Amino acid sequence: MSYSWLSILPPLFAILLAIFTKKIYISLLSGIWLGWFVITEWNFFQSIWATLRTLINVFSSPSKTNVILFSALVGSLIALTQASGGVFGFVNLITRKKMVISKRYAQLFSWFIGLIVFIESSITSLIVGTSSRPLYDKLKIPREKLAYICDSTAAPVCILIPLNAWGAYIIGLLEEQKIKYPIKILIKAIPFNFYAWMTLLMVLFIILTQKDFGPMKKAELRAKREGKILRDGTRPMVSSQLINLYPKPEIKPKAVNMLLPIIIMILMMPLALFITGNGNIMAGSGSTSVLFSVVTSIVCASIFYLIQKILSLKEILIYTVKGIIGLIPLAFLMVLAFSIGETCNNLGTGLYVSHLVTRSINPIILPALLFASSSFVAFATGTSWGTYAIMIPIGLPSALSLGINPSLALASILGGGVFGDHASPISDTTLIASMASASDHIDHVNTQLPYALTTASLAFFGYLIIGSIL
Repeated sequence: MSYSWLSILPPLFAILLAIFTKKIYISLLSGIWLGWFVITEWNFFQSIWATLRTLINVFSSPSKTNVILFSALVGSLIALTQASGGVFGFVNLITRKKMVISKRYAQLFSWFIGLIVFIESSITSLIVGTSSRPLYDKLKIPREKLAYICDSTAAPVCILIPLNAWGAYIIGLLEEQKIKYPIKILIKAIPFNFYAWMTLLMVLFIILTQKDFGPMKKAELRAKREGKILRDGTRPMVSSQLINLYPKPEIKPKAVNMLLPIIIMILMMPLALFITGNGNIMAGSGSTSVLFSVVTSIVCASIFYLIQKILSLKEILIYTVKGIIGLIPLAFLMVLAFSIGETCNNLGTGLYVSHLVTRSINPIILPALLFASSSFVAFATGTSWGTYAIMIPIGLPSALSLGINPSLALASILGGGVFGDHASPISDTTLIASMASASDHIDHVNTQLPYALTTASLAFFGYLIIGSIL
């Protein structure tokens, strides 16, 4: 069911309220309530009850519960690697070996790590943020810049190298539409995914030239002139206790105490996808795999620290719990983000927008329209995967009926979904990027948005041009 133009109001209200008030919790909760206020036909008391029920129902979904648990347990991994001296050891190794000697090289290091870890977007953001944050703090690089690099090398890389749950999910959606040779179409769509390519190139351009603009430039000037990596009055997505956790004086910092858990987590991801996919890595469960990976990493790290006798079992348990507590705000935000997504599903937001944009289809502008429609749906709902579930059944049949290259149509949908998800403050991937970098979430959204809009505009015109050629 679609509530026409009313279906757009709740997510837009939540997004605008969050940007202007910087109160993300209240904004998301208000958006959820407004959605159910519409659905219950303006019944105030029923809408409140429906809002509470929606929050609770998030945990009825195993995949959403897995992602929330993963987000909380990431705090444990961060706490343990810091308490063991692993983070300080890694920073000392990098600076001692002259591998990173400037802000430019530090950011290139983050960008490169983001490129090579393409198994899952959440894992990518976590690894980039965890490995780079201490180094950025030492070099006085604003946290907003780290959040931008985390976010801009996560989903874009995963969609361009679909040997992961992203690829499996998209292939599944194509098969549901009875599309012939879905893997071939997905592979051929990679060169046409203008937004993903341009986003990666935009990050590289900003790093190499150090020519920032918009709110990010102000953040860079603040860090340079005042030495402040965070704006005054900011609220990082990670508890200050977790950020300022130092190892005991008698512990010798060793990089291996951070690198080993991260390597284990990276290796466990494809193994978990293989297991959950019954021998087919492309059919594995992404949400289950990320949870399995982080749990395995924590267990192995704990054993490794016990063997070295740098942490006792009691201390490991204390830091594990402390890490979870440090990321409770993120876990709650994830619940709110999933809830507003479910509310939008009940409102039919995505279907209304997609039908509105593609109502009058011109073959030449169809790829650009599909990109714009996917962008808006993902931005309003905060989910690229949900957008794909809506847009692929609409866009692919339309493209085939008009004789348009299906790979081009698919690429425009995928790129639009990544942009909307990338730019939206209610997206789980945006939240995780803020957490991984210990940045204020709204500051991350505000500083990243001009870059995302620039690359999205270029991608849109790219689809207009290629639509008239192919």
